Amino acid sequence: MQQRNLGQQGLTVSAIGYGAMGTAIGYGPTDDAGSISAIRRAHELGVTHFDTAEMYGWGVGEKLLGTALAPIRDQVTIATKFGFTPSFAPNSRPEHIRTVVDASLQNLRVDSIDLLYQHVHDPAVPVEEVVGVMKQYVEAGKVKYLGLSNTNAESIRKAHAVHPISVLQSEYSIFARESESLLPVIEELGIGMVAYSPLARGFLSGAVQPRSAYAADDFRQRIGWWEPENYDENVEIVGQLTQFASRKGASLSQLAIAWLLAQRDYIVPIPGSRNAGRVAENIAAVDITLTVADLAAIAAIAPAGGVGSRA
Repeated sequence: MQQRNLGQQGLTVSAIGYGAMGTAIGYGPTDDAGSISAIRRAHELGVTHFDTAEMYGWGVGEKLLGTALAPIRDQVTIATKFGFTPSFAPNSRPEHIRTVVDASLQNLRVDSIDLLYQHVHDPAVPVEEVVGVMKQYVEAGKVKYLGLSNTNAESIRKAHAVHPISVLQSEYSIFARESESLLPVIEELGIGMVAYSPLARGFLSGAVQPRSAYAADDFRQRIGWWEPENYDENVEIVGQLTQFASRKGASLSQLAIAWLLAQRDYIVPIPGSRNAGRVAENIAAVDITLTVADLAAIAAIAPAGGVGSRA
């Protein structure tokens, strides 16, 4: 597996990571045994970076990932996040951060967290104060690197001035392009990017279905790409991308991940799957090379990403 540097503080990870949200919430019924097998298969195929969060089941996801990675803890980096309440409101007050991070260390069964993110910008707490608390964990040896997720350029600059930020995590895919506006600031500051939902919440997985096929608590019930007025047009885009992928000898999901890898050498996509076979398919994208002409062809098919809102 190729390696990529995230930031300038020494964090080096596999070019493709593993996003563990779906092992706990968001995409239908979970299967712990299948998820653990998928996580371990990812590592066997070269993945060294695994991502979770308190919000993913309020500790359930962290515990599962900790169990899966316990035999190989010294061979991987683990990222987790704080910053939400169970009602999905932002909360990055110092006392809440400390409560969550202390619990995350226990849930993950680790002495230190490799990468700690503020999960979402909290307008009620200055980011300088948030990073000040995170910095205390670095100084205590309980966290190695710091990151921000779901934030803006101003907050990135303010945070980086308090303590070096190694990673920005943002949704980024052929369908979701908003984070491209943040690339100039993270390049200026030497910050890497972890791209979550690289398969556009499943729209670029090769197995997309209408909204009616998903459970009521599935996150896709709220995403604009699935709105009736947008769905058919997005399926048409997917059809064209699938045909293009086939000409490259790739699956749609492999094309989507290879596209991200081709954008910048500091971008690490973190697809997640509870199926070991799908994990292997996703990881094989690291061997696909897209030319300038290929990227132009993809841009012509999806010039503005998916039709409709990603939220």
